[in-house]
Amino acid sequence: MPFFFGINNSMTTSGLSRQPTQLDYASPTQFKFNVVKIPKVEYFVTSINIPGITLGSGLQTTRFKDIPVAGDKLTYDSLSLSFLVDENLENYREIHGWLVGLGFPSKHQEFNDLLSVGQDRFPISQLASNSAQDSGKTPKNPVQNQGPTLSDATLIVLSSKNNPVVEVRFKDLFPLSLTGLAYNQQETDVNYLTATVTFDYLNYEFATPNSSTTTVTTS
Repeated sequence: MPFFFGINNSMTTSGLSRQPTQLDYASPTQFKFNVVKIPKVEYFVTSINIPGITLGSGLQTTRFKDIPVAGDKLTYDSLSLSFLVDENLENYREIHGWLVGLGFPSKHQEFNDLLSVGQDRFPISQLASNSAQDSGKTPKNPVQNQGPTLSDATLIVLSSKNNPVVEVRFKDLFPLSLTGLAYNQQETDVNYLTATVTFDYLNYEFATPNSSTTTVTTS
């Protein structure tokens, strides 16, 4: 008895549409990163992470098994950046000065110095906040009133051909900690000094390079 093999066109179309359009893998070395407030660090960055996020969950009680429900508040992990330290410690002192200005351990003038240095490096989100205040509207995020104490940052993901493909934009970023530097006369090999700075921030979003809009998920 002959056997006939039929193809369902709708299934074929559906299967083809599910195939990925991008088959290249992401490389951990293909990136650029810049923070508006600390431009001297940009060239020396050696590693950076896209922080994880957690939604959390709750439980709806019933007479039987409790039902898990999605939470309504995101928690962002910290942003960690490692960089090579230049021999004049300029990039290290740039971040150190930011931390000192936020904490002003000796005098209030240290905070004022931070404000004056940051006047030409306002984060993009702060400009929007100022516009809202000028128009008599209350900004949605009062934290933005901290102005130049915060900064925006962008992680640019590159393709295998070094073309920018995705931007990860961090809003209202500020440093939490900076590791120390260890000098050692007994070192026999040349191991250049590195430092790691940890940041907190409001949130981050994905965007097409050079685009003014951001997306939460891929299209």
